[in-house]
Amino acid sequence: METAVIDEGRVGAKSSLVPMLIIGMLFFIFGFVTWLNGALIPYLQTVCSLTSFEAMLVASAFYIAYTVMALPMAAIIERTGYKAGMALGLALVGVGALIFIPAAYSRMFGVFLLAQFVVGSGLTILQTASNPYVVKLGAPETAAVRISIMGLLNKGAGIVAPLVFAALVLSGITGISDTELAVLSDAARDSKLAELAGQLVSPYVGMAILGFALAVAMMFVPLPDIEDEVIEGQEEVAVTLPVLLKFPQLILGSIALFFYVGVEVIAGDAIGLLGKQAGVGAATASKLTAYTMTFMVVGYVCGIAAIPRFISQQVALFISAVLGIVFTGLVMTGSLDSTALSAASLSHVGLPEVPNAVFFVALLGFANAMCWPAIWPLALDGLGKFTSKGAALLIMGISGGAILPPLYGHFADTGDGQAAYVIAIPAYLFIMFYALKGHKMRRWSKG
Repeated sequence: METAVIDEGRVGAKSSLVPMLIIGMLFFIFGFVTWLNGALIPYLQTVCSLTSFEAMLVASAFYIAYTVMALPMAAIIERTGYKAGMALGLALVGVGALIFIPAAYSRMFGVFLLAQFVVGSGLTILQTASNPYVVKLGAPETAAVRISIMGLLNKGAGIVAPLVFAALVLSGITGISDTELAVLSDAARDSKLAELAGQLVSPYVGMAILGFALAVAMMFVPLPDIEDEVIEGQEEVAVTLPVLLKFPQLILGSIALFFYVGVEVIAGDAIGLLGKQAGVGAATASKLTAYTMTFMVVGYVCGIAAIPRFISQQVALFISAVLGIVFTGLVMTGSLDSTALSAASLSHVGLPEVPNAVFFVALLGFANAMCWPAIWPLALDGLGKFTSKGAALLIMGISGGAILPPLYGHFADTGDGQAAYVIAIPAYLFIMFYALKGHKMRRWSKG
């Protein structure tokens, strides 16, 4: 059977509906898996007795896979096509989930990191395929809206994931706060931590089975292929890294994504660490990622409503950067004792109250929401046949999630967890530069 081809900018709503639903399912899946990290980080900090720096390596092992595996996975997609590539990605997620089982029984932190890397490798191929796919499923000027819809599913899964984690892993386990563990004897503490680690096994067995089942199902779904746009006058040259480096909007976009993912992971995954510093219990700390994801979902809804009707993609990105700087300042100066802000808002929907500084970390989710949807179409604009490899280069920018969070952890260990959020300021400043100027650049110099 011949493969159907999606022609960018000329796909009707009816013809793109089924592919959007399928890709939407994938966005929910890798959103669920990705934002489990926010629950895993404070959990493993307790189980493996980690410092903040070591705990943030949980995120690093996951996100570094995007740098190491992006180009190899892009090559795999070129050989196998999108469906087979996505099936492989789902299977790798299943393999990574299985590695969590010996990690839980041994409580060896290195095995947990290996499992995270394998899961991240599986999501790399899913991300490499799905993001340019969504960009090409309609007009370029509405690409941010389509990606925002996918983001709603991704971050919606981020709300569900930590709550499911807490229900499956922490349910029925008591006496696991740092204070309670500190007064136990060595033998009693080890027994309690072994019990806590063992709670991981059943959920990750289920995740592995689901990953393998979806990998098989993916081979049979009606997912058409896409082709890169042919731009008149574009040179007929091999798509190599030196060629891609000639596109400033792409390179600067990858750097912007690097900074964005770094601050997104700090806001989503490190919020539990700040919560623990403020005295929030372990069970609540593992749920705090859901707070950040909730505000991200609100941000996506606002983006879908406003783009391009009221604001452009680049204006949305600029607003995101400004809000990021403002909320970061409020995180650094907010109270770790008063819960007035969450008492006046989140408590009305049944969520536990949190200190004001932690509440502002959650608000960074709102600021971050439109960064990913806006950067992708701006960075891929004008790439033509170089789009697929350009997408792989953008995926490598996700490595910001591997580098910035441990830096935050280091500063939190050696100083103050609140003050450590200063690392986000230069990141948002670069995103602001890209929104104002970087995305418009088509050559590095006028010479």
